[in-house]
Amino acid sequence: MDIPPLAGKIAALSLGALPVSYVLNLVSALSHPLWVALMSALVLGLLFVAIYVLSGGEISYDPLYAVFAIFAFTSVVDLIIALQEDGYVVGFMEFYTKEGEPYLRTSHGIFICYWDGTVHYLLYLAMAGAIHKRKRYRNLGLYWLGSFAMSILVFLPGNILGKYSSELRPAFFLAILYLLVPCWAGRRVFSQSRAPTCCTPNMVQEEQRKSLLQRPADLALVIYLFLAAFFTLFRGLVVLDCPTDACFVYIYQYEPYLRDPVAYPKVQMLMYMFYVLPFYGLATYALTFPGCSWLPDWALVFAGAIGQAQFSHMGASMHLRTPFTYRVPEDAWTCVFLCNLLYALGPHLLAYRCLRWPAFFLHPPPPDALAHKKQQ
Repeated sequence: MDIPPLAGKIAALSLGALPVSYVLNLVSALSHPLWVALMSALVLGLLFVAIYVLSGGEISYDPLYAVFAIFAFTSVVDLIIALQEDGYVVGFMEFYTKEGEPYLRTSHGIFICYWDGTVHYLLYLAMAGAIHKRKRYRNLGLYWLGSFAMSILVFLPGNILGKYSSELRPAFFLAILYLLVPCWAGRRVFSQSRAPTCCTPNMVQEEQRKSLLQRPADLALVIYLFLAAFFTLFRGLVVLDCPTDACFVYIYQYEPYLRDPVAYPKVQMLMYMFYVLPFYGLATYALTFPGCSWLPDWALVFAGAIGQAQFSHMGASMHLRTPFTYRVPEDAWTCVFLCNLLYALGPHLLAYRCLRWPAFFLHPPPPDALAHKKQQ
């Protein structure tokens, strides 16, 4: 997979978030939640006008260029918020975390800001650079799509259901609009053509003749998917208050963060159980039977989703902003960290396998094509 060049123009424009947030923090009128929401909408509107004036050609070629440019700006804002809440910077976004979205001050909110300000930011620059150079960015777009969707689908319900439900402000409704972005962006990303492969019909036929036992890497992935599916189901039952002794021991002695009243970990485990668990079953089927051409795309989507989710979940369960009673106990820290790390790495290995050796997942060539090739 070729990595496109980063968009220097978008990077320079996104760094404008530093002086803008500093100046807005000095405006005393922004102490009211409604003014915070209106000012945020105004800044985003002016930013879109500036991007349209500076990059009209790229937007006409691919409208997602404007989305990536605006989100790169908000990613820098999120990174400032995370650094501020951890005490590394002061004087930038206090007005927004107090009167706009106070739930960003939670440990989960801090880590989704870190992820957005680093991983998403680099993805935005790379995808904007690909549009500028008229190159493909389908694989990067699929990874971002899964990561962005998982972040929103856990964060918004967690705000509504958790202990911050009584502190929802008008700025929250701006975040709800983000739900429309994955739907539109995902349709455009999936509609892009796939990168050509170097697999010949003979290579595809030969690879698809092999059984699972003849493919040790795929056999290892199937075993991993089985264990990960069990772990997913188990943690889903834990947050649903399963009365078994194993669930009781796990939630009190290993991951008490699942009991945190902020509700983010509970929503996260339910997302895993209702969406990731079925995917693990389908991926096991696709690794066993050839011709499942949908797996490489969806493996990238779920790798992005689980990567973002595990980063936020692991970080929040050990962060100082989480109450001590809900943090991972010191004697169980190594076990919990390794389990969650393997849970995050597995989908990335699956996506890498699908992209690096795609012959098993391609549609089998028709018999007439193979016969004609042999005659030649």
